[in-house]
Amino acid sequence: MTDTSAPIQQESDGLDPVLLKDLIDAIDERDTRWLSRTLKRMHPADAADALETLPYDTFEEAVGLLGEDLPSEILIELRDAYREGAVDVLPDEAVAQALDELDSDDATTILEDLEDDRRERILEDLAPVDRAELERSLAYDEDSAGRLMQTEFVAVPEFWTVGETIDHARGRGEELPETFYEIYVIDPAHRLLGIVQLSALLRQPRDTALEDIMEDPMTTLTPDLDQEEVAFRFQKYSLASAPVTDSAGRLVGMITVDDMVDVIQEEHSEDLLALSNVSSADASDTVFETVKARVPWLGVNLITAFVASGIISVFEGAIEQIVALAILMPVVAALGGNAGSQGLAVAVRAIATRELDGDAARRAVLRETLAGLINGLIIGVGVGAAALLWFQDMALAVVIAIAMLGTFIWAGMSGILVPLTLKRLGADPAVASSVFVLTLTDVMAFFSFLGLASIVLL
Repeated sequence: MTDTSAPIQQESDGLDPVLLKDLIDAIDERDTRWLSRTLKRMHPADAADALETLPYDTFEEAVGLLGEDLPSEILIELRDAYREGAVDVLPDEAVAQALDELDSDDATTILEDLEDDRRERILEDLAPVDRAELERSLAYDEDSAGRLMQTEFVAVPEFWTVGETIDHARGRGEELPETFYEIYVIDPAHRLLGIVQLSALLRQPRDTALEDIMEDPMTTLTPDLDQEEVAFRFQKYSLASAPVTDSAGRLVGMITVDDMVDVIQEEHSEDLLALSNVSSADASDTVFETVKARVPWLGVNLITAFVASGIISVFEGAIEQIVALAILMPVVAALGGNAGSQGLAVAVRAIATRELDGDAARRAVLRETLAGLINGLIIGVGVGAAALLWFQDMALAVVIAIAMLGTFIWAGMSGILVPLTLKRLGADPAVASSVFVLTLTDVMAFFSFLGLASIVLL
């Protein structure tokens, strides 16, 4: 087996096949000591990747073998489905130990994975103070700042000096948060007065008063704030951390950038999947879970497809007389749908990053409409020329060129107006927009092409 006397480095292109084989052999041989030492010498994120690379049954067996020896840092790095599976396998004592070792925000994540009865049973074994803090975090809505925040932070009175603050922090030892970037200055009622960056603290003489170097926070968060808004503020102000205050201005927690990286990745992944009408893409999903997530949207697309087919059926007579129309219909629909999807992708991203507020939305509508006009002229001329060479029919070439122009203008407008309208109505533009945009562009493509052909060619 691989030597575990030194830290193990993850290969840039994935897990070392030899190490993976050694992990599987150790699990088969129930060599808990080697398995524990090896995982502890890896970075927690790399160790989590290694465990997730194993067949799922082998992964569960490994977690069961390790029990309380599974480092809590590795547990929290596992993807949601694997972490939930690991928590199910671990005994209550191991879960309680992980809760005790982790910061409150990560401990809340573990608690979310537990069934209600088991959660209550494990919470009862914790210290009353720890239990109260975790229960308070769980009381906040899911995907809110209250769930993301950690209740461990460093807060000191404004009349303290730099030296007193440093001595206080050193005296707290293991009670300090694992990662923090700011000292929070509070009044006797625990209301936030200002912040002192650690970098600023270390540059000042020990006798400097905190009130002389403290700054106003770039932004303050409330526990009920949606995590997407929190992520937006972190990105907007380039924050490393931010305080969380209640309605009275009292400091109740802080959120750090490491949690925001996960949230931003999660939100972007959700939007990307939603644009394809998929709600899940986890490698651990079963066939049933995958089908369950996709069938509803396929059903919606089935209905919209029949709407487009209904438009085609109106012009059945024209298609029977001019076979070329049936050949060229997919060209108009495919190009129009692609143009609509391009505008939609840009619009959904701009909405997510707050770039379409106020006058910016009107400018975006005009930009996409003009872009559709220009693209329609270029592609329309090209498609018309191809149709002329193929069928030697100038009238047909003009019809498809005009239809392509109208479809592109409509696609550009739909790609921006549909998500903006859905946002105004309170719906998620990323989830519902693609169905409407593709249906609208298909309807316009078939109606304009077949309608013009019926008027001009028959």
